[in-house]
Amino acid sequence: MAFADNLKQLPPVAHLSGLKLIDGAGNVAATIENKPGQAGSLAVYAALAAKHGSINVAAAQEGIDIYAEHTADSRANPGKHPNIDRLLTVIESGKGFTVELIQA
Repeated sequence: MAFADNLKQLPPVAHLSGLKLIDGAGNVAATIENKPGQAGSLAVYAALAAKHGSINVAAAQEGIDIYAEHTADSRANPGKHPNIDRLLTVIESGKGFTVELIQA
């Protein structure tokens, strides 16, 4: 399935203004906001965190499947899709993130 179709299967995120990814040292590694260009990633990461409890290796593997055609583009063009790059790094390193949801 294409990314757009996969997004339709995820829970809505209208109640969120964003989320923070917290690394193992307790630092904010990234913030994904509910705005054009990031809303899809917010939905992906929020759904993964709800299902897996964090962004761990299993969540990251599921996430790269959800991103579908964008995953191949991310692998071919590192840096173009930072939210996918981050999931690939979690898989490679085994180091994930806790997630802090930011309510709207």
